[in-house]
Amino acid sequence: MLGWGGVAAAGAASGGAQLVGARPAHAAPAAVGSDTVPPETRPGGAYDRYVAKLAADGTFSGVVMLSHRGRTVLSRSYGMADKERGIRNHPGIAFNLSSAGKPFGPVAVLQLVQQGKLHLWDTVGTHLKGFAKEIADQVTLHHLLSGTSGLANPPEDLERVFHSRAEVREYSESWARQAKLVAAPGTPTEHAGPEIAIPAMIVEAVTGTSYWDYVEENVFRRCGMTGTGYFTRPQWLTDRHIAHSYMRQADGSLVDAVRNLDKGSPDPYQLGKNPARTFVDAPGDGGFATAPDLVRFAHALLDGTLLDRHYAELLTGPKIPHAPQGGGLARGAAVPVDASFGAYQMPVGIVDGQWLKGRAGVNPGSFASWNIYPDTGWVGVVLGNQDGAPFPEIIAAEMRAVLGTAGNRAE
Repeated sequence: MLGWGGVAAAGAASGGAQLVGARPAHAAPAAVGSDTVPPETRPGGAYDRYVAKLAADGTFSGVVMLSHRGRTVLSRSYGMADKERGIRNHPGIAFNLSSAGKPFGPVAVLQLVQQGKLHLWDTVGTHLKGFAKEIADQVTLHHLLSGTSGLANPPEDLERVFHSRAEVREYSESWARQAKLVAAPGTPTEHAGPEIAIPAMIVEAVTGTSYWDYVEENVFRRCGMTGTGYFTRPQWLTDRHIAHSYMRQADGSLVDAVRNLDKGSPDPYQLGKNPARTFVDAPGDGGFATAPDLVRFAHALLDGTLLDRHYAELLTGPKIPHAPQGGGLARGAAVPVDASFGAYQMPVGIVDGQWLKGRAGVNPGSFASWNIYPDTGWVGVVLGNQDGAPFPEIIAAEMRAVLGTAGNRAE
């Protein structure tokens, strides 16, 4: 949908495709600054009924939330956070974010840029050792954050089970240092993991603390995100406020990814991947968050809590134009997209005449999306913990409801 795991949604486990380029007639967009609350967004509206039907059919387990100018308009929770212990999903449950947590890294970097401790033109070699000379001398922080590094992913050990934070950190750093430059810096790169890992390493080098600790202190706590964190596998197993991820197996059954480390995903792209194997998400990626906390994060990006206004604009400002691609909305549920761009580890786009900014992510058994509609003050969150839900279509339904698009096809 809108690039890199999407403003709108991620396609399969890869993290997404861009919004379909179909261009049905636009509904008249709401005026900038409008206080209008479209009926489709309200309890009992089209979006609410659509998600409720998915839940009733057993295809959606999770939380959806719509907020308008800081006021919750819709909040619904369905399914079980932990079936074995009989814990239901509710707004206080934290879900695995996967790629939806990637923008926390650029926020951390820009905080340090704002303080004069980093510059976006700094090369990798300015702060780190052990990288190939062409990477150390040519690839800048801007290249990494904007997805234009020219780097390729090194091979991964998809079967490895990690047992400590130190082990995850050591592996992530070693893996990133094996990256190869396969195109000139400035060339758009598709899903290059070193673009996530290396800025996190630079944050650690400059601050003298772990990436996880820095982000928890300077992003989550500053926003009041009390239910959000980089939780470890033991916490995932024992904390009643963290949703377990239920993966679909080849025989159609669902298994608890946290309690079944030996179970992988039937998706060939994700073969062998199980989010519980990582012990804690690698620096620069993932994390867990509740829906209300993601709304708080969205508002904190806009009101100066996290970054001064100009740096917040720099974070979400369009950097690279994306060409429309077929993808998750291929069954005719497309919302018209006027333009789509890559920003700093998040896509942004103009949809129905309004800016749309956010990020989504998918792991086996979980998916997450947070979208900001800055022109009209809306924030939408979708968090799920079960494979099989039509994630792209749910996000498309959210978009149509918030945009007030005529002919809502969510039902």
